[in-house]
Amino acid sequence: MKKFTVMQGLVAPMDRANVDTDLIIPKQFLKSIKRSGFGPNLFDELRYLDEGQPGQDCSQRPLNPDFPLNQPRYRGASVLLARENFGCGSSREHAPWALEDYGFRCIVAPSYADIFYNNCFKNGLLPVVLDAQVVEELFEQVYASEGYALTIDLENQRVQTPDGECYGFEVDAFRKHRLLHGLDDIGLTLESAAAIRAYEERAREQSPWLFDAIR
Repeated sequence: MKKFTVMQGLVAPMDRANVDTDLIIPKQFLKSIKRSGFGPNLFDELRYLDEGQPGQDCSQRPLNPDFPLNQPRYRGASVLLARENFGCGSSREHAPWALEDYGFRCIVAPSYADIFYNNCFKNGLLPVVLDAQVVEELFEQVYASEGYALTIDLENQRVQTPDGECYGFEVDAFRKHRLLHGLDDIGLTLESAAAIRAYEERAREQSPWLFDAIR
């Protein structure tokens, strides 16, 4: 998993409340568990004018010109600005996979669905919670200024606008540690590799018969 320390990223707006995980990545794409390759189908129903199918060449599909991610000014965005209750609906981990595969590293919103919020931290995404009025002001600035970018500083837990305005945000210390060091669940386990090996050596000495079958 990629580390998240400080980033400056172009902001793309998702200006609707209660965006559920089926809208983020529709159900027909859930057959794969590879964690990669979902970016072209992020927000599939909003992004394209036809219905997408797994394995389809998205480069030949008709685009919805009104959808922000299809507009040149938001091309290459790595910060998604959203409204309240983002990521509601089913608990599919494919939703953060699709966002990360597209290129987003951070989401800024007033609130999130709990399971989606937790899954973001496990997959290298930082979900920032800011006051609804602050988010409203950020939407206004994004629409008014092409190329609008935010600086996200996880270590100091702050979001900085182009004009120098800073907004602090809260994040659980353990989740912050995971992102700062790029630790998914496997990475967290491997932090205790020495202790695991020591335990196995003691167990082998105390109960050698348990290890006969795995030689």
